[in-house]
Amino acid sequence: MKKFLLAVTVLLISYGVQAQEIGVRFGEGHNNVAIDGIFSVGQFSRVHADVSFGDGVGIDALYDFIYRPITEADGLNWYVGVGPSLIINDPFYFGVSGEIGLEYHFDFPMAVGLDWRPVVWIVEDTDFRADVFGLNIRYVFGK
Repeated sequence: MKKFLLAVTVLLISYGVQAQEIGVRFGEGHNNVAIDGIFSVGQFSRVHADVSFGDGVGIDALYDFIYRPITEADGLNWYVGVGPSLIINDPFYFGVSGEIGLEYHFDFPMAVGLDWRPVVWIVEDTDFRADVFGLNIRYVFGK
């Protein structure tokens, strides 16, 4: 089942959706390591999506409605967003995650970021977690 879900994810990313950035996210989330992608939806907004495998499948699709450079001269940006999170396992979890983070775009095609993602779980158990931090390392396409 895990191999099938990984194959479907790779096919969706490579054929159906063109990501501007793709990489990995290490953190205190459900499975601790995830495939991380950024999909631009405007000049200062984007979708930040993660798919993790391990103890079930974790999926986050966060809309970063604020994505701004800190200064015009360097590649340091900050962002704030919100979106659905789910864990496909036994038990099934569904909730809403927030996100605030900093990232740096290098002069070569690489971006590194740190984020904090508090989550409110709604389905299966009602719970709040504020201890989810992550490190993102992504390849930037078209740079």
